[in-house]
Amino acid sequence: MTARLIDGKAAALSLREQVRVAAGTFAQAAGRRPGLATVLVGEDPASAVYVRSKIKATGEAGLESFHHKLDDATSEEDLLSLVADLNADERVDGILVQLPLPTQIDAAKVIDAISPDKDVDGFHALNAGRLATGLDALVPCTPLGCLKLLRAELGDLSGKNAVVIGRSNIVGKPMAMLLIGESATVTVAHSRTADLPGVVRQADIVVAAVGRPEMVKADWIKPGATVIDVGINRVLTDDGKGRLVGDVAFSEVSQVAGAITPVPGGVGPMTIACLLRNTLVAAHRRAGLTVPQEL
Repeated sequence: MTARLIDGKAAALSLREQVRVAAGTFAQAAGRRPGLATVLVGEDPASAVYVRSKIKATGEAGLESFHHKLDDATSEEDLLSLVADLNADERVDGILVQLPLPTQIDAAKVIDAISPDKDVDGFHALNAGRLATGLDALVPCTPLGCLKLLRAELGDLSGKNAVVIGRSNIVGKPMAMLLIGESATVTVAHSRTADLPGVVRQADIVVAAVGRPEMVKADWIKPGATVIDVGINRVLTDDGKGRLVGDVAFSEVSQVAGAITPVPGGVGPMTIACLLRNTLVAAHRRAGLTVPQEL
């Protein structure tokens, strides 16, 4: 049995096109384009690549981009001051402060300082609480992208047994809340779960978000299950160049699963597409306009 590939690139392109069209309609109604502010502190190479990708995607989707590059020595006070300015800027609908931050800055304080209405990463405690209690919220982009891929692949998720491997505030916990909202039966598993392979083997849906290369093996997977691999890990190869792999041992799991996301080309593209989507949703809410149903 060979699993169907869940094409995150194609799904992301479709969502980005929906955002582009809706952004044009918003601009006509509001007299301005939706705005996303990105903040990069320091010289972390991976962060710089991510932010460049987000800025490029923002422009292609017809959104206004406001980028702020700060050096490694930036103080927590200065960053919080910038966040306060962005909160007050009427041109800005979404604020994204790229993580990780330098050690002198408390990331939790920065996240807490972002206006919940502009928290397009969905990390603010108010948005996390609204998600957990079933209210409208800005949802973290990666789990939202996973949910959209699952809906496209499976349709109705109600009654499905889902196992989320990982309990982070960024992916694991919000992913569980989203699946509960779809009436799935959800187990959150992690490194201290007793008989982790046995727990995963009961799942119709597996979402792997642990940050451990190729941890999930074929004998963990129920035949025909749908597997969403959130992990992105660089492993060394014999030529020294390295390659990207997920948290799932793709070559063997794809022989058992019914459908699976590849790495790269699965969840990653959906994360940026959902960031654009969240910015547009925030813009509509701030302008008192109805959020387009297709988003």
